[in-house]
Amino acid sequence: MTVIFSKKCELALQAVLFLSAQAEGLCFSAIEISEQLNIPKEFVSKILQSLTSSGIVASKKGKSGGFFLSKNPTDIRLIDIVESIDGLEVFRRCVLGFPGCSVDEPCPLHYKWGVLREETLKMLSDETLAELKEQTINKLKDLRKDFAQHEHKH
Repeated sequence: MTVIFSKKCELALQAVLFLSAQAEGLCFSAIEISEQLNIPKEFVSKILQSLTSSGIVASKKGKSGGFFLSKNPTDIRLIDIVESIDGLEVFRRCVLGFPGCSVDEPCPLHYKWGVLREETLKMLSDETLAELKEQTINKLKDLRKDFAQHEHKH
């Protein structure tokens, strides 16, 4: 979905989905999250700091510390993560970047993008992280399997 979201936002979505699939009360370091998702630790650290500032993720210092969801997964929707990282401007502006694009002065993709934009916004707003847990767990298993196969080849 890089067309719509920044890479930072994509990684934030992955990190929060990862945390939502874990048992309540468990904390994970940025290193553990980066290893589980196979993304650079530097990105994970910055993203988790942003998510902590927005109140989606919390952190605990110390030996058993790390990052965890600060809210129940039933109270977090994907749109919350998108809004905290990229904002909601993508759902308001012209997909082609034309200034003044509107119903009165539409760009070539105005109407088609409008439908996709509304569907995307609805999709991100409808389900909670709790409702996506099973699918997330399955995806994380696939990631580990793919990563293990990749490591085995090298």
